[in-house]
Amino acid sequence: MNVKIEPQWQTILQPEFDKDYFVRLTDFVKNEYKTRRIFPPGSLIFNAFNLCPYDKVKVVILGQDPYPNEGQAHGLCFSVNENVEFPPSLMNIFKEIQAEFGKPIPKNGNLTRWAEQGVLLLNAILTVQAHLPTSHQGKGWEIFTDAVVRKLATEKEHLVFMLWGNYAQQKGAFIDPNRHLVLKSSHPSPLSANRGFFGNQHFMLANQYLKAHGEKEIDW
Repeated sequence: MNVKIEPQWQTILQPEFDKDYFVRLTDFVKNEYKTRRIFPPGSLIFNAFNLCPYDKVKVVILGQDPYPNEGQAHGLCFSVNENVEFPPSLMNIFKEIQAEFGKPIPKNGNLTRWAEQGVLLLNAILTVQAHLPTSHQGKGWEIFTDAVVRKLATEKEHLVFMLWGNYAQQKGAFIDPNRHLVLKSSHPSPLSANRGFFGNQHFMLANQYLKAHGEKEIDW
């Protein structure tokens, strides 16, 4: 199957695109876009990959599924389009960065600037029905993104994986901490941010690790 995605990822992930589950997933997603209001826009489903080619990946942040409300999702986990109010989790991420580096809260929540520096902002599920969180759970996206994480974890070295909350930690449970920096804490959601996300120092630790391995630090 031919999927419109960044050329490096196209080559690396072609074996997944040719599998039966992905063909079924594609049929499901196409039908959903024809018959329902689905986010993100179809052209942005693989935005995380298009903005961060395989050989540029330095940090992987795992989310669950796209924001389900109008104008929010654009294919990067935790990120929203410009001029959209920050969701609570994103605001808490910015608060932690402010605490670590003394940087002001940004004017907008579009994290494209991170992706272009080598941060793969990957949701486990890449599409969602409007106003129905996790509505595309169990349709095949998780199999696909598991394969993406496995490729990165087994074929690259010295990546930083940020696993916030139980869902992300279970998805990344197989990652070898001797090969990569695996950072775990509670989720930045208001329900759990005070139980370990605030004060986790993940952004500073990521930069220290990248610098130690000869990589340019991320301007968070």
